[in-house]
Amino acid sequence: MKYSTYLFDFDGTLVDSMPAYVSVMLRILNENNVGYDRDIVKVITPLGYAGTAEYYNRQLGLKMPVTEVVDLMKKYAYDEYAYNVPAKPKVIETLKRLKELGADLHVLTASPHSVLDVCLKRLGIFDIFTNVWSCDDFGTTKADIEIYNMAAREIGKPVSEILFLDDNYNADKTASAAGMKVCGVYDASSDEYTEEIKSVSHHYIKDFSQLLEL
Repeated sequence: MKYSTYLFDFDGTLVDSMPAYVSVMLRILNENNVGYDRDIVKVITPLGYAGTAEYYNRQLGLKMPVTEVVDLMKKYAYDEYAYNVPAKPKVIETLKRLKELGADLHVLTASPHSVLDVCLKRLGIFDIFTNVWSCDDFGTTKADIEIYNMAAREIGKPVSEILFLDDNYNADKTASAAGMKVCGVYDASSDEYTEEIKSVSHHYIKDFSQLLEL
């Protein structure tokens, strides 16, 4: 096994949540008649709830306090993550196998703990991870190169010895710039950005079990 330390994204990487995530995020804009570009999902996915709310206000002109927007996002998202969002194919068995092989597994996601923890616990994989981090824990986003350095320090390994896995181009690009090894992950929501993701990644997988071959 080439890698012993893994840092996983959550939405679109471990769980098939992007349709629910996108629905929640765009619902707020649609309800307030705020226009947005076609690449909005690519832009906001690494930002987290607070970062997205700030982006809505600063860039898109949403007239609503950031705290109110975040509360609305959490309210809309909770039931989906608590009851419906499934793990992506072969994720659970692959994670268990990596753990059996002695790998150290961690999560770093833009989603808040209010939806992250309840979903991982329902799927029975919360305890498989040494750390389950929301970007909120670091006070920044996955669009900030420093978050990967902070995570590496918490893990206790050099940045270059950690394999980061994400389905989002911007997050993969930033993690690679920080010095992490990067594995792009296929998700239908980012299908049109596949070649861009591959261009900034050291590996790329469409089937999660391919991780065992790296």
